[in-house]
Amino acid sequence: MTALLTRPTRTPAPVQRRRWTAARVARLVRGNLLCFVIAAGLFALPLVYMFLQAFKTYPEFLQDPTGMPTSWTLANFGAAWEQGDFGREMLNSLVYAVIPDTVTLILGVFLAFPISRGWFRHSNLLYTFFIFSGFLPGGLIPLFIEARILGLYNSMPGYLVLTSLSGAGFFFFVGYIKGIPREIDEAAVLDGCGYVRFIFRIIIPQMRPALATFAIFGFVHAWNNLILPLVMLSDASLWPVTRGLYSFFGEHTQNWPLIAAGTFIVAAPILVLFVALQRHLVAGVAGGASLGTQGVAAGTAVEQGADR
Repeated sequence: MTALLTRPTRTPAPVQRRRWTAARVARLVRGNLLCFVIAAGLFALPLVYMFLQAFKTYPEFLQDPTGMPTSWTLANFGAAWEQGDFGREMLNSLVYAVIPDTVTLILGVFLAFPISRGWFRHSNLLYTFFIFSGFLPGGLIPLFIEARILGLYNSMPGYLVLTSLSGAGFFFFVGYIKGIPREIDEAAVLDGCGYVRFIFRIIIPQMRPALATFAIFGFVHAWNNLILPLVMLSDASLWPVTRGLYSFFGEHTQNWPLIAAGTFIVAAPILVLFVALQRHLVAGVAGGASLGTQGVAAGTAVEQGADR
């Protein structure tokens, strides 16, 4: 008999590469999952703890500050609503958040469009100046002096003027508009479309993800603002919800279950806003950030004619 000698078969190189890639992807997934669990724990556990304390009575909290509630109660939410006068303050905060946010977004678009198209001389220099100014801290004392001189102190219209002229989102707006084809501008000029109508009917609808993203950021910033209302609003009828929540903290004692309930009442509109606009959040940030580092190109002749 003749023995048949067979060589061991080797796995083809493409198959080995696929296996190695699959193993590497699995390790990355496990690592990312571990990082997500750690981050979620660090951020979520304090919120869960505060949420549970809102259902405790004050004596129960003193007996067991870290345990689960034994007698679940909703009385803290009703007491916090009445003590903080959140009904009126919610309306004030809504006005302080929505109006400045809307004005800031519209002014940001009207400012970002000509700079992104290079209609101005030294557009890159002007763009750099606006970006640099965004990193400067706000001068609270000069702002307070200016508000007293101009008659804007302790009034709702004055407070709206002071908070409606910020440049939030300008950097991302410029980058986002760079991704809109210039042919649209030229077609609008040839069709006789006016500048204001062109911005509202063509540019703004194409910027919905970016506008929604920074509408969230601006709303959250205005809703959570505490220092500026403390300085600029002395009348209790003009206070926002953050100022009302601050009044819960006494000099000697704090009712922590009541504070926890008030905190979740104040945070509820922000949570609703995030749920409603979450699908625009990542798209807006990614679109503006990916294009925001590009230089500002010089405008074409048609665009310069439209500017005139």
